[in-house]
Amino acid sequence: MNPETPIEKSPSSPRPAEHRNRRHRRSRQRSGQAAKSAVAPERSVTRAAVTTDNTDGHLNVKAKSTPTGAARPQPHSLPQSSAAKTESLALSVVIPLVNEAASLSELHGKLTEVLNLLHVHAEIIFVDDGSTDDSFEILQRLQKRDRRVRVIQFRRNYGKSAALAAGFSRAKGRNIITMDADLQDDPEEIPHLLNELRRGCDLVSGWKKRRHDKLSKRFASKIFNTVTSFLTGLKLHDINCGLKAYRREVTDNIHVYGQLHRYLPVLAFKEGFRVGETEVRHHPRKYGKSKFGLSRYTSGFFDLMTVLFLTRYTRRPLHLFGLGGAVALVLGFGINAYLTYERLFGNRYLTNRPILFLGLLLIIIGVQMVSFGLLGEMLAATQNQTPNYGIKTELGFQKDKQGRNL
Repeated sequence: MNPETPIEKSPSSPRPAEHRNRRHRRSRQRSGQAAKSAVAPERSVTRAAVTTDNTDGHLNVKAKSTPTGAARPQPHSLPQSSAAKTESLALSVVIPLVNEAASLSELHGKLTEVLNLLHVHAEIIFVDDGSTDDSFEILQRLQKRDRRVRVIQFRRNYGKSAALAAGFSRAKGRNIITMDADLQDDPEEIPHLLNELRRGCDLVSGWKKRRHDKLSKRFASKIFNTVTSFLTGLKLHDINCGLKAYRREVTDNIHVYGQLHRYLPVLAFKEGFRVGETEVRHHPRKYGKSKFGLSRYTSGFFDLMTVLFLTRYTRRPLHLFGLGGAVALVLGFGINAYLTYERLFGNRYLTNRPILFLGLLLIIIGVQMVSFGLLGEMLAATQNQTPNYGIKTELGFQKDKQGRNL
């Protein structure tokens, strides 16, 4: 070969840099194929879904299978039910009170022991009905120590019915217990009341068979219960016992006002709920003075008349006024028909007969009573059951963004 003849480079021969790049790309392709062949078949991963048991408020864990390749829902896309937005409770204890500062801490301690043994998700609602002692300050301290405690403070004393109505309206429990704050009602009786609810009762009233009260109070209570049972048809030994258990449906369907708290079992019975009773222990008053007076039973009998009217004619007032009006109209028209016959066929003058004015008066009264009945029908159809109490302070309740109770 002539050394002076130049050597021509073949265009197909790669340059060193290009050769390295090609080798690098081929190695990456081989690595990708190897990775695909190494993927295991799709398998399922078990994830736990937590649900709330409606019986006692405990949590149950249920397994749910979700494929690995399935798209997981984002937290903001999960539907929120009303139960998830509000706290679900198994039991609410509503306690109205007036000037019971000495007994509140001890009562809270006994209640806490019972609720801890029951293992239920519960709340304790104290309703301060215008106390003038240190009751509210003690309730504030209890609420800070125990997140289950809620407090409602009234602006003034409105009565036990208003206190119960306020507690019922804010209670979240499926079952509701009411009791007094003077330690005469024993919190250890709560499980027995709940057992009666489980057996089918809608309302269970306590029966203080062995009462630690004065003879005058026991005697008046005996007469009161006997008369009430006779007139209403509800056979209970102790209708006015403060220790009671309710299903939520009962408190949602009964409007309590005035002094009708004494007749809650009667109102529930007339609404078709099943009412029962169970014997409970009763303790002597340990602190303070009893608020009992004979005037309570005097007003109680007037309230009994109100209950009888409400349970029979509150929805149909025309049945009451219309009946009296119809009787007056029949008598009035009958008298005037007789006088008309006497005038036409007996040739007797009517101007000197007072019975003519009686007939006209009965007709006027009958028309007015029927009109009152119709007016009552209109009012009953448009009535608005507004709260009859004023709240000063509320502690421990969940609020929405507008400050309203959840």
